[in-house]
Amino acid sequence: MRERLYGRHVIEEALRAGRRELHRLWVRSGPLGPEWRAVLELGRLQGLVVEPCDTQKWNSLAGSDEEARQQRCLLEAGPLPVLNDVRKLREKCGSHPGGVLVVALDGVEDPQNVGTLARVADAAGAQALLLTNRRSPPLSPALSRASAGAIEWQCVARIPNLVRGLKDLKEGGFWVLAADPDADQVLFDLPDALLAGDLVVVLGAEGRGLRPGVRAQVDHLVSLPMQGRVASLNVATAGAVILYERMRRTRIRVEP
Repeated sequence: MRERLYGRHVIEEALRAGRRELHRLWVRSGPLGPEWRAVLELGRLQGLVVEPCDTQKWNSLAGSDEEARQQRCLLEAGPLPVLNDVRKLREKCGSHPGGVLVVALDGVEDPQNVGTLARVADAAGAQALLLTNRRSPPLSPALSRASAGAIEWQCVARIPNLVRGLKDLKEGGFWVLAADPDADQVLFDLPDALLAGDLVVVLGAEGRGLRPGVRAQVDHLVSLPMQGRVASLNVATAGAVILYERMRRTRIRVEP
């Protein structure tokens, strides 16, 4: 199956990450800025055919997607690779000074939220994203755009049962931490040792939160300090707070 990616950041990250099977770059006729010329050169270095298109051909490629029609380049590529066995995550992610960090999503179905979380996860040093077969969006070009191309770098595992997946990770030495607005333990008061090492951060769907079976696998539930009148944060924002707090603590421990 081939996909068509557009958006400069998405195409650039897909080319740089090299995790997809790459086929060709189409370029709409007209002058290109230096940022696009750099992307095309990167494609050529990857051995890609760069094929110019007139307006009629371009509109045929973009189809009914009005946003795609406004772009300057389209990348034809294979799908992102997906791991279906969480027991191989550590092998895929390699070793890291602060430990392997996995972000697991329990019923987060909105592609924009998942894309934002993938972008935050990459920025905060997470190596893997754990999704379920159901109640999570497909790894579509739209999701890659929502992540600004960050998901191109993530090791993505998709499994049928998150409870079973968390059990497997715990048996492999991971701790599991999750956000819960009703938790007694506040994230900022959590001991450093509980944020270090191989860690899974579980984020539940807005409104529903964590399912009971998933909650039962969590080693540490934490709440986020709230000083305003709103009771909770958007799931992507809550995830950013947790992941950056973990990065801050790990940097303090690892860096001189």
